[in-house]
Amino acid sequence: MMSDMSQSAALDRRERVRNGLSRRHRGEAIFRGIGIAAIAIALALVGTLFWQVLSKGLPAFTQATLHLDVTFDEDVITAGPAPLRSDYASAAQYEAAFLDWRRALAGINWAALIEQAVRAEMPELDAEASDIRRLVDNNAGLTLRQMYQDDPALLNQTLNVALLGSADTDNWLKGTIDRSLPDARQQLSAVTRAIADRFAADGVISMDFAWHIFTNTDSRTAPASAGLAGAFVGSLYMMLVVVVLAVPIGVASAIYLEEFAPKNRFTDLIEVNINNLAAVPSIVFGLLGAAVFINYFRLPISAPIVGGLVLTLMTLPTIIIATRSSLRQVSPSLRQAALGLGASRTQMVFHHVLPLTLPGILTATIIGVAQALGETAPLLLIGMNAFVANIPGTPLDQSSALPVQIYLWQGNENRNFFEARTSAAILVLLGLMITLNAIAIFLRTRLERNK
Repeated sequence: MMSDMSQSAALDRRERVRNGLSRRHRGEAIFRGIGIAAIAIALALVGTLFWQVLSKGLPAFTQATLHLDVTFDEDVITAGPAPLRSDYASAAQYEAAFLDWRRALAGINWAALIEQAVRAEMPELDAEASDIRRLVDNNAGLTLRQMYQDDPALLNQTLNVALLGSADTDNWLKGTIDRSLPDARQQLSAVTRAIADRFAADGVISMDFAWHIFTNTDSRTAPASAGLAGAFVGSLYMMLVVVVLAVPIGVASAIYLEEFAPKNRFTDLIEVNINNLAAVPSIVFGLLGAAVFINYFRLPISAPIVGGLVLTLMTLPTIIIATRSSLRQVSPSLRQAALGLGASRTQMVFHHVLPLTLPGILTATIIGVAQALGETAPLLLIGMNAFVANIPGTPLDQSSALPVQIYLWQGNENRNFFEARTSAAILVLLGLMITLNAIAIFLRTRLERNK
């Protein structure tokens, strides 16, 4: 009887254990499924975001370009021959004559040469001059003027010239505007649209790679030729300021707080404030920068030096926290061994601990710089949303920045054209950030191998 009861109890225990294992395995399977589903949803959302940016941005890297046989007609170019240095007694007289010649070139109707070239391509064309001029970018005449200024021997010569189509022409040929809309709602007249379609069919207009996105600055009068050169250089200057200031200050602060600072209420207060600063909204740093660097120190508004200083303040907490985390990961036995062999505390830190943390410090630096590179709000408050038509020569010159340029293009009234151009600018910014991360991974791998 007792044997039967023991067997029954054993069977009950096995059943309970089996049921418990089944519940555990079922719970693990559910948790694993939830984790996989979360990762899949996250990847799907990121993939959708990148697909939207790529699908809209890639077409912006090609732009409608007219290839016209332009004759530099002397009846239009009435400025006369370029002055020669040998005809003047002094350099000052030559410079004055050359400036007068350039002023005369500026007064020439270069659009007339474009009109002649278009009519030569379509002899049967019956169109107003304004309809033809809407076909090309507003800076097309400046392109011809610069070509003639660089080589006055072009007078009365015919040259095949590539001229950017206008933003409206690009919209029409790419289909970003509904072709079924009535004429009153179209950006181009019916005549201009017909010329564009004819030229596209004949190969006079082609979709060429838009190199000017990388070489031109922003433009309000000629949106088709607007580029990112000024904003790109401005962002590089700001990142240079951040790297030069934030990295040494942040790393030195982290080393002192982690290795040398006494543990008391004052250092505890500093640590708490550093952690709090890492969570402060970036726009607060913009307000601080406007109040301190512009209003108090009188630094130039809309300059990369000010943007770099503001982003340095914003990046410092990230670098300090990440560097301290890397220092904590070093085994205490290494410190004790170095001190036991007679090394001073400074030698222990800089000769033994710090080399092991260089990969982590490098990662922290790149994370901080990449975060600063994409910030927009603090830059708006220090005036970097101002229109600047020049590439900054120094960090003290006025300029824009890539995230601010994206913000400005996104709000442009010509949505059909600048929506794609905004996505293209986002791709450039992402490309720069990915490049920084790739460099960080490469250097970190090299440093880890050399440990």
